[in-house]
Amino acid sequence: MKKDIQIPNVVGVEVAIARKNTLLNEYEWAVHLINRNKAQIKNIMVTSSGYGTVDNQEIKTSTLRHFFETLEPQSCLQIELIEPEVFKINNEFWISYWLNDQLFDKRFVFVPDSISEKNMLNITILGLEGVLHE
Repeated sequence: MKKDIQIPNVVGVEVAIARKNTLLNEYEWAVHLINRNKAQIKNIMVTSSGYGTVDNQEIKTSTLRHFFETLEPQSCLQIELIEPEVFKINNEFWISYWLNDQLFDKRFVFVPDSISEKNMLNITILGLEGVLHE
């Protein structure tokens, strides 16, 4: 029965959208997955999409899917590049993975305009500035 299904809380896995300076002195933005757990996570499936309304016009991006075999403890990986034009809409990242023989999944949503200067912080594990979603 539905009431018998236990869905564990995701702890120690985060998504960050961070920027780095390019040789042309412009920012390149990327989405990163961070594993702060003391154990490796495995069979990671990431689905990303954007949706929302800008100037009374409905916008929906393509859905992208990524698979990563493992992510070591206390490490990170780049999921995909992201264009600043989509910061005006919701950016959703659905993450599913195995940790200690248990399946976890969580939806991380960066709401419109949350990726901005006022929300930037130094993300030490990346060595970059960005916006972190826990």
